[in-house]
Amino acid sequence: MSATAPIDVPSPVQGAVQAVDVVLGEQVAAGQVLLRLDCMKLEVPLTAPQAGRVLHLAVAVGDSVREGEPLVQLQPLAAHEAPPPALVPVAAVHPGLARLTARRALLADAARPEAVARRHAQGSRTARENITALLDAGSFTEYGAFAVAAQRSRRPLEELQRQTPADGLLAGTGTVAGRPVAVLAYDYTVLAGTQGVFNHRKADRLLAIAERERLPVVLYAEGGGGRPGDVDWLGVAGLDCTTFARFAALSGHVPLIGIAAGYCFAGNAALLGCCDLVLATAGSSLGLGGPAMIEGGGLGVVAPQDVGPVAVLAAAGAVDIVPADETEATALARTLLGLLGGEPAADAGVGGDADTLRTLMPAQRNATYDVAAVLQTVFDADSVLELRATQGRAVLTALARLGGRPVAVAASQVRHGAGALDAPACDKLVHLMNLADAHGLPLITFVDTPGFMVGPASEATGMLRHAGRLFTTAARLRVPVASVVLRRGYGLGAMALTAGHFHAPVATAAWPSGEFGAMGLEGAVRLGFRKELAAAAPGAERDALFQRLLGEAVARGEALNMASHLEIDDVIDPAETRPWLQRVLHSATMRPR
Repeated sequence: MSATAPIDVPSPVQGAVQAVDVVLGEQVAAGQVLLRLDCMKLEVPLTAPQAGRVLHLAVAVGDSVREGEPLVQLQPLAAHEAPPPALVPVAAVHPGLARLTARRALLADAARPEAVARRHAQGSRTARENITALLDAGSFTEYGAFAVAAQRSRRPLEELQRQTPADGLLAGTGTVAGRPVAVLAYDYTVLAGTQGVFNHRKADRLLAIAERERLPVVLYAEGGGGRPGDVDWLGVAGLDCTTFARFAALSGHVPLIGIAAGYCFAGNAALLGCCDLVLATAGSSLGLGGPAMIEGGGLGVVAPQDVGPVAVLAAAGAVDIVPADETEATALARTLLGLLGGEPAADAGVGGDADTLRTLMPAQRNATYDVAAVLQTVFDADSVLELRATQGRAVLTALARLGGRPVAVAASQVRHGAGALDAPACDKLVHLMNLADAHGLPLITFVDTPGFMVGPASEATGMLRHAGRLFTTAARLRVPVASVVLRRGYGLGAMALTAGHFHAPVATAAWPSGEFGAMGLEGAVRLGFRKELAAAAPGAERDALFQRLLGEAVARGEALNMASHLEIDDVIDPAETRPWLQRVLHSATMRPR
């Protein structure tokens, strides 16, 4: 083809001619638009491949064209003709970017300085501040940030954007120490943290992702329940809302950690109650119905701080840890995510001075001591995190690390009721067992108990069922159990603390101070030898007989004799407790479902 031969410019698409931008004879530059085509409502320009003169137009506006059909013929310029400068497209920022930037600015805490100032004046943090503290820097991916309250039919959109950012719920994913997590944070500065139409939809979206990706969920629950002011939806009562069932369905599959600060009522409280672990800050108040619902039900006028004081709920077992504030609660949440994840710490950790364990047990059989000192010595330094400290205090439950490995721990606390298991202690143990089993944490128990609490007052609490639930839960455990009898291993209570019986654990050992019996030895002597004691003269003779019989029972039930009959697996030096537990658990595996 000669340099001056005409050039056909074909259509790049199938469509219709929308506009012709040149006329016959017009000189055009390379890249200049010759005409515009409509292809499936998309405007497609036809540009000049090089400079030239329009020689022929084969179509007019409205004509249909095929892809590849010649539409314009150009005559290249002669050698003596100076071509016009080639057109360079001007890079222009899309106007939508400015709208996006302005809209995002309304989401930041800085957009509502008065609300933020009120939070800080109360000693509280904003929802965004809590998320920033919880997650690794720069890891937060937010979902549904541009939602507003479903009230567009009664309030201007601009007002809703300013006053109801994110519809009062921040939702997204991020990482904690590199581990992916999901987070839901109700924003009390937006309509008192109530649950609206769109924030329920947002929660459902994130919970579906958490289920699919098996992400732990951290919930910041502060506020109320359903929002009656949301009118932009079709429905009556909203009782087909799926958020609560979705959240509850995650229990046992991924860690659920709930944090409550301030007032947490109704829907917020219902979600909180589904969590594996509940952290409620000092001074907070929680309840399935807030003051408005209480008054509306004709039950009187109650101040919000009196609905469910955290101290009362902690003693009842509804709260696992009572941190001082949101700062401490968030730091604890990071620690708990690491423990419930079951991943060993990078640092293997060290225990306390093992030799001190030899002197922690009093020589006197009925003297008290603090089992917390045993735990602080056996487990990695600063790793023991006690749960439900004020509920069922006859047993101490905790999460800890042993050589860097996360474990669950239960220990008799003889300072409270001599370590006898009452109904609250049984419930506390059941909760720990379920927590350990759901998240693959080996369970370590330290036993010093006279058994279950007995008597009419105890039975009136429904001990029959509380004790039964402890046994049925233990029977289903898949995680390995290791037990150490520190001193008294008496009766059904000792069996319950060793997952059902002394051979249920992977291994059961005793300290040399261990003593065993089907019931308390003093009681066993009084019952078993009632006739002999009654036949002895009251006073010195009867007392001497009782002491002799008790001494025989103690000798028969002491740890070495128990081990010689293979009812326990070993007797260990207290200083060997930590390495013994590490060896036992090293060879133990989790049973399949």
